[in-house]
Amino acid sequence: MSQPYYRPTFIQVNLQAIKSNIKRLKEKLPKHTSIMAVVKANGYGHGAIETAKAALQAGATQLAVASPEEAVQLRDAGITADILVLGASPISFLSIASERNITLTAYSFEWLFATREFTKPFKTHIKIDSGMGRIGIVQEEELQKAIAFIRERNWIEVTGVFTHFSTADEEDENHLKKQILSFERMLQLFEQRPAIVHTSNSAATLRNPSQHYDGVRFGISMYGIAPSNWIDENLPFPLERALSLHTEIVHVKKVKKGATIGYGAAYTAKTDEWIATLPIGYADGFLRKLHNQFVLVKGKRMPIVGKICMDQCMIRLDEQVDIGEKVVLLGKQMNEEIRIEEWANALQTIPYEICCTFSNRLPRLYSE
Repeated sequence: MSQPYYRPTFIQVNLQAIKSNIKRLKEKLPKHTSIMAVVKANGYGHGAIETAKAALQAGATQLAVASPEEAVQLRDAGITADILVLGASPISFLSIASERNITLTAYSFEWLFATREFTKPFKTHIKIDSGMGRIGIVQEEELQKAIAFIRERNWIEVTGVFTHFSTADEEDENHLKKQILSFERMLQLFEQRPAIVHTSNSAATLRNPSQHYDGVRFGISMYGIAPSNWIDENLPFPLERALSLHTEIVHVKKVKKGATIGYGAAYTAKTDEWIATLPIGYADGFLRKLHNQFVLVKGKRMPIVGKICMDQCMIRLDEQVDIGEKVVLLGKQMNEEIRIEEWANALQTIPYEICCTFSNRLPRLYSE
């Protein structure tokens, strides 16, 4: 990590876990199927550059990001592997994409037509909207126009075609099968199939790792997190968690029965209690609605009390402990573990959002 830190609050990222998840997936995939490591949103909060390098070392051959800025960040870090920008890129980015070998998503004929005055070589993957309803070509007529447009411009290199499944993490396969059929129909329109056909996100990859096209996009599960509870219960191999969240106790006091803690005097001590203060708050991504959750101290669950502040929060201890005692908010300590799914359930959201909510003021420390 290039920037020093002084507050004892940080995210620990186990790069070996990421490598293990990649290697285990590779063992399950057909030999011809490549792995595209998805490192968008700062590597799902884990750190894009470090996780990208780890994934490539473990056997991934390509990277995917959401925006042009994320692709440039990887190139600036010296990463030379193929990078696909999954989202919409402005036409103004074409020259940089061409110069820096960044592959862009062609998600409509309109976008392709807007490139008509740009005559330098650039790479693209065509995005088919098979039922996600986000970006992508829906109608066969539009895809035929796009293919004809590209055929007349030999500087446009179509190196891939893909779609995205919206319900692959659910047990019911009806919509997934409809999307597969829709994509197959569109794929038949290509006179020569692009080199890389990829449809499977983490959920689709894990639910049936033996049946894929030329590549899979390994995102949330590369970091050891299952896309859904159903997938978690039906994994083809165990995933290793890469992220844990740590801090330590900076203040301890004993309060009398009836004492109030935090903003709004939201918590009242039921007996004489030991209260500790932690240097982490909602500005770090430890959101206020997590006030009814627990942290680990000496391998035991201790409840958060009062409202979580911007930079600090308080917990109730079952005994006096020393200043500097280690605290785990996410991850394992001794025989106990707090999983990110607990936070997601408390916030009525998904683990993806939790990872992406951690702010940049939390240092990411890396271990193998």
